Amino acid sequence: MMLEAFAPYRSSEFQVKFATSAWERSQAHALRRAVFCEEQRIFEGDDRDAIDDHAIPIVALSMLGIAADQLVGTVRIHQAEPGLWWGSRLAVHPDFRKIGALGATLIKLAVSSANAIGCHTFLANVQVQNGLLFRRMHWDVIEEFEVYGKPHLRMKADLAYYPPCATPEAGFTALSRKAA
Repeated sequence: MMLEAFAPYRSSEFQVKFATSAWERSQAHALRRAVFCEEQRIFEGDDRDAIDDHAIPIVALSMLGIAADQLVGTVRIHQAEPGLWWGSRLAVHPDFRKIGALGATLIKLAVSSANAIGCHTFLANVQVQNGLLFRRMHWDVIEEFEVYGKPHLRMKADLAYYPPCATPEAGFTALSRKAA
């Protein structure tokens, strides 16, 4: 009798919301460090900067029923001046990148929550390889440039496609394709 190894369990439901607890903020920073420092080697040691002092972290949590199992994605938003918002440091854990809904739902909550609190312009500096995802989500390229030695696109969200979300602490549910 041959026993085959089981594939690791992967949740099919995710909650994307504002980080509301210390463990969510801590794990969001750990994921960013893993992606931007260890994997991509954009930053040495840590990717935190002065924006983190006032940015709002958004997290994607894999869910086991009603309980959060693991933090699997993050992005941060901040208001640079009245009405001008930026999204940055979008990161998804490597084991969950094939779940396309995660990055898209993080982006959706980032823009929709800023839209609910007076955003008139939402911008992001996007790595070129992620430009197609943003274009599909109604973002326009404003300019191409290089930052940290990598090609980037400065992109602007079309706010007409992002209805205001007044409850970002609860956020949105994202389902993997296998559960949809």
